[in-house]
Amino acid sequence: MRVGVYFNKNFIEVNKAYIDRIFAELSSCGCDCRIVDCAENVKGLDIVIVLGGDGTILTIASECAVNGVKILGINYGHVGFLADFEPNQLTDALNLLRSGKFNVEKRSMLEVFHSDGGVYYALNDAVVQRSTSGDSFSNTISLHAEIDGATVDNIASDGLIVSTPTGSTAYSLAAGGSVLTPDINAFIMTPICAHSLHSRPIVFGDGCTVRISRIDSRGVLNLIIDGRAVSTVKKGDIITVKKADRFVEFISLPGGNFFDKLLYKLNVWGK
Repeated sequence: MRVGVYFNKNFIEVNKAYIDRIFAELSSCGCDCRIVDCAENVKGLDIVIVLGGDGTILTIASECAVNGVKILGINYGHVGFLADFEPNQLTDALNLLRSGKFNVEKRSMLEVFHSDGGVYYALNDAVVQRSTSGDSFSNTISLHAEIDGATVDNIASDGLIVSTPTGSTAYSLAAGGSVLTPDINAFIMTPICAHSLHSRPIVFGDGCTVRISRIDSRGVLNLIIDGRAVSTVKKGDIITVKKADRFVEFISLPGGNFFDKLLYKLNVWGK
């Protein structure tokens, strides 16, 4: 089994012994282990152990999906919705890998097309949002949203989130969206601070196609994929979102319960 270890560059400075233990224990049972220093270097691996929070996992998730690499997340962030293990569960995680008796959860992704030619993949969400920084600051924006060609609404807001079930516990939840269980075949579209009472989150089948277009020209509008701004959206641009033909595989403990995890993580988040 070929196993990589991926972490934030600042992690090793204070946790070298933790990483050394992972290498020693996996190497002793015949695993080929190596450090993954960037997302593109997951090719050829079977599994990558990610030490960090959700942001660290998101930086590598798309490359893992492309290359068929499974992710085992150990939470070194604050909440860590995407990680199934806490730091004190390292022994459990390593024993699970050695046994090969682990569950694999497949998580759907978004494929996002910008009319300027950009194509992006998101595990959590795609967000069209006004800029809030410096000279590019913009006020309320106006967006037209369609699902399968039918108008959903003209939305005056700070932006719009299209989220997978995985991402429903992230920005969408903070903006008032519902939590979707990971196994549901649906996505959710959530306005950010909508300026009308009828603009509300909408859950729709993941076989649908969403089209978002800008209908104003006030200030800068950003396209954000899994928390990373990838381009700006001009008046007349169209953002098309649909289910991707790839998925991310997460390793989890047998018998895990989503609602137990949700309750625990939300309590952590609230502290």
